[in-house]
Amino acid sequence: MITTDKTAKQIFQDVIANPQRVPFGFGKKAVLVNVDPQKAYTRTDLYKTAYETDPRQLEYVNALAERFRALGWPVVWTHVAFLESAEDAGVWGTRTDTPDSLQNIKYGSDRAVFDERVHIDHDRDVIYTKRMPSAFFETPLQSLLVWHQVDTVIITGGSTSGCIRATAVESLSRGYRTIVPQECVADKHESYHYANLTDLHLKYADVMNVADVLAWLDGEIA
Repeated sequence: MITTDKTAKQIFQDVIANPQRVPFGFGKKAVLVNVDPQKAYTRTDLYKTAYETDPRQLEYVNALAERFRALGWPVVWTHVAFLESAEDAGVWGTRTDTPDSLQNIKYGSDRAVFDERVHIDHDRDVIYTKRMPSAFFETPLQSLLVWHQVDTVIITGGSTSGCIRATAVESLSRGYRTIVPQECVADKHESYHYANLTDLHLKYADVMNVADVLAWLDGEIA
């Protein structure tokens, strides 16, 4: 095992500055999967479960969504919500039982509602409720991707160490080129955030600047 005194952020910056593998790259058609941009995780002024890494995160997400719609490509939003009984949270909902516990994000609650800053086109965009970390798990996402014949999955949202990582690993496992725009994902602590971005970039996804992803989309529109 390699040991170091560097922070997770410094290690990530070193990895990005010195590419160690060929990128997966973009394919021919992509889906935008926005993972859980709901108040429980975005409204730091309301909930202690919320977090923010880049203050422009949701602005960037909206910009990506606009370009996807211009291309006629699918835009997906997921959010977490559970039954009043919390039985659909399973064992994941058994560790704590406080107002801030995962299983207490109930259907219809303010915590389950999407952040007002995200621009969702309710006539065109797809919304899924998910109950476990991966956006693929027991949702119709895979069927949607097959229907649209996409080969690339671009993932935003949070948390980097949780649902983003789980979705990215499953995306790659299902054979998709997987892209994570680094300004578009967030976590509670920079250590978890950058450690997982490093691991994702080295193994499962291309972690990129959002400007480069927007530039690729603009090129597709042109």
